[in-house]
Amino acid sequence: MLLEKGTRTGLFFGATSGVITTLGLMVGLQSGTRSLAAVFGGVFVIAISDSMSDALGIHLAQESDPESTRGQIWAATLWTFASKFVVAISFLLPLIWLPLDQAVMISVVWGVLIVTVMSYLAARLQQAPAWRAVGEHVAIALLVVALSHYVGVWVHSAFA
Repeated sequence: MLLEKGTRTGLFFGATSGVITTLGLMVGLQSGTRSLAAVFGGVFVIAISDSMSDALGIHLAQESDPESTRGQIWAATLWTFASKFVVAISFLLPLIWLPLDQAVMISVVWGVLIVTVMSYLAARLQQAPAWRAVGEHVAIALLVVALSHYVGVWVHSAFA
């Protein structure tokens, strides 16, 4: 998998950020509100606003690197937006077809699968042991899910 540096940066960052941000939001909102409308709306807003935010962040980060070319900067920007947007939107599909609790569980599995694949590919590019990268990244993703759940539970108990 020989992708140009900017494309690789945007694709890996966007997809991973899309999983972590979207799953955290979904699980937290589901635990805190039990509302399909809140979870669906939150995911849709994240798909747009956070994708644009991360794309701008990557753009500025790449511009601050004197070794980045104009093409790499724009490739990273566009791939960050596109990959994060597509990944975030993909979490809406279970919400359309399944009850909220089932949709969130399926989304967690989907997110772990994406993180697993991205971690495996990154490890292969670095010629590092894949099991270590996959284990580390999946553990972080699941920690975000667990913390988001407990924050949602706390918000519900404190404000509902």
